[in-house]
Amino acid sequence: MPASVARLTRALPRLAAAGALACLVSLSTPAAATASIIGGSITSGGPGAQFIELTLPFTANPNNTVGNNTFQDNNLYGFDEDQNIVLAAPLEVDIVPLGSTTLAAGTTVASHYIFFDPVNGSIDGRVDFDSDIVAIITSTARLTASDFLANTGVTYLSPGLRGLEGNDQVTISGLRQIRFDTTASTPGDYVRVLTAYSPGAVPEPATMTLLCVAMATGAVRMRSRRS
Repeated sequence: MPASVARLTRALPRLAAAGALACLVSLSTPAAATASIIGGSITSGGPGAQFIELTLPFTANPNNTVGNNTFQDNNLYGFDEDQNIVLAAPLEVDIVPLGSTTLAAGTTVASHYIFFDPVNGSIDGRVDFDSDIVAIITSTARLTASDFLANTGVTYLSPGLRGLEGNDQVTISGLRQIRFDTTASTPGDYVRVLTAYSPGAVPEPATMTLLCVAMATGAVRMRSRRS
């Protein structure tokens, strides 16, 4: 046997054990599993209008609040809310790509908040996500009923004034894109977009555990053969 192959053979148990240890370390350190807003664009709007993705906590008036004239500019905004949540009960929504507007219990969703809060104006823009859109929530009552998906530390002001007026339109314009076409003044227009589990999310803890067990077992077997 060549010397290089022999050295690799002797090192395999140590490498497997190190991999198993790395697994245990990763299991003890929770990793974020997120579905995210990945960008946006403006087709038409007021002077200087652009899409801005907010990073929490964000600056507003007062800070880390949204709703009831806290931004007052021409931009379209969005931020990610709670991630990869399994619905414990059916959830009513307003817009879906296909099928029922009642999401079944057991559905996994990630939540995102998109809004336009001008002094007075209109905007037509697009917002893109890294996973498929499951639903959009646009009505006041359903926004309130889905606020359990927020979990951001943000204060949502005047929840009874959220929702869209009759001429406003927020639609699903692609598997992973929405169109936001509204006119607003006080207090602004706010919707919640639900997307599927992110394709870039880390494996579930159970999956990671099985992988770690397999690696650890492999290390033990290799050592047993050598002894």
